[in-house]
Amino acid sequence: MQAGIAMSAAVTAAPEGAAAKTSDGPVLLVGENIAVANTEYGKVRGYTLRGIHYFLGMPYGADTSGANRFMPPQKPKPWTDVYPALWWGNSAPQNMENRYANKYYSFRDHWNYDDVSEDCLRINVFTPALNDGKKRPVMFWIHGGGFTAGNAIEQDGYNGENFARLGDVVFCSINHRLGPLGYCNLAGVGGEKYAASGNVGMMDIVAALEWVRDNIAHFGGDPGNVTIMGQSGGGAKVCILTAMPSAKGLFHKAVVLSGASRKGADKDFSEKLGAAVLKEAGLSAAEIDKLQSMPWKDFYTIATKAQQNLAREAGPGGGMMRGFSPVVDGRILPQHPYDPVAAPTAADVPMIISSVEHEQSISWTDSALESMTIDQVVERLKTRAGFGAGFGDKAKDVVDAYVKAFPGRKPVEIWCLASSNRQGVVALADVKSKQAASVYVNWFTWQPPLFDNRIRAFHCVDISFWFYNTDLMLTHTGGGPRPRALSAKMAGALLQFMKTGDPNGTGLPKWPKYTSAKGETMIFDDTCVAKNDPDREARKALPALT
Repeated sequence: MQAGIAMSAAVTAAPEGAAAKTSDGPVLLVGENIAVANTEYGKVRGYTLRGIHYFLGMPYGADTSGANRFMPPQKPKPWTDVYPALWWGNSAPQNMENRYANKYYSFRDHWNYDDVSEDCLRINVFTPALNDGKKRPVMFWIHGGGFTAGNAIEQDGYNGENFARLGDVVFCSINHRLGPLGYCNLAGVGGEKYAASGNVGMMDIVAALEWVRDNIAHFGGDPGNVTIMGQSGGGAKVCILTAMPSAKGLFHKAVVLSGASRKGADKDFSEKLGAAVLKEAGLSAAEIDKLQSMPWKDFYTIATKAQQNLAREAGPGGGMMRGFSPVVDGRILPQHPYDPVAAPTAADVPMIISSVEHEQSISWTDSALESMTIDQVVERLKTRAGFGAGFGDKAKDVVDAYVKAFPGRKPVEIWCLASSNRQGVVALADVKSKQAASVYVNWFTWQPPLFDNRIRAFHCVDISFWFYNTDLMLTHTGGGPRPRALSAKMAGALLQFMKTGDPNGTGLPKWPKYTSAKGETMIFDDTCVAKNDPDREARKALPALT
């Protein structure tokens, strides 16, 4: 695969202000004594690109196959030679069939995938300097893809070079176990040996944070100032981490993008799904260990079929978010992170909670939807709204409320707005803001001039803005000075938040802390402005979250 080459080549279009110092010499340096760092497991060698040191695919855990499958992550074996941290680590096992089949999505998101295997516990580090005595804030990025897909380089916008240079910070990203290999809860049928199996994917992330604590100083980072940040499924993982006692103290600030999540999986359902997997495999409880020895693709097929069967039993909408995901088991995850109250482990963690205006920009590949009617929107929203079930008989009331709150918007835009996840953002912020640490909420409404302006503020578009990569993630932004200007403000606010827990003090207007009474929200667009809960009246028509 060409992921590493494409990422490194594409980043040459560095934004103004974050550009590397240039000379007549090479921009890439690699060799025996270039970008060498210590870790507790042995030395690693990366490379230097435009003045930023890249260390790719470093092991933070052992191979998770065989006897380690379904088990908590183990430490990697130390090495005596210098580890070549020159290429991205394996993606976690996931469904790769037809990954590039949809040419629109492959073009827009510029998917980057490398080899797939269970030996996937890898971390990437981008840093401006090594062993210079400085303690730089650390960004710890967690990829999206729900709990079933993705990797640390899935999109070009995940690259850490420009952000590390802009803010003089250290940027980390990871791969970890996903889907049934990360969250198949076999505790109910397998007993104590498999007690952790429903949460090992999250335990991997904790292990990566422990690696940061123990090693990041060698890479110029401060283990006492780590910000965890994720988008979509990565944002949900951030929420889960704030409720895990084992993660307490390993990070100090949190950022949730389009992934506001208040709950983990139900223990009874999770164990029911694990039992269904064992049954689908044709095994008894006494034979459960055979699940560890079968090829991962065979196990994945069995587990997926078991999940689909349970989803069909649950009926329409019942299986949407009831697949393989972290479970409230009373031990590793003692409670739902933010339902009904915030986990005490989150009390001193400041948080930014973000979403984009349209999330699912429904018409970007189908121009005919631009001329749909309000009545057609109502019909569609009866059965499906965004990533969840539809509104049923309440669909017309919801649409009427959004039309009133957003006059002049096209029916297709009303569809997107009513389907977005702002309701989840506000629900999370309401609970989290009852703790002492500050909460800041934003709504990204900037729209790129792509696909005849139909792409709008879609799910994932904001990522490259936060990391100063708008001239790198061209298929999301179009590139140029307009997105770059907003990116400078957003990246500046994020850097300030990483340093102080408060995003204020850069190029944005005053960003007020969130309160339930006013719903203070920073709007990110060509002109940024703080508003009080801009869609509150419309949201009142939505069915209550469960």
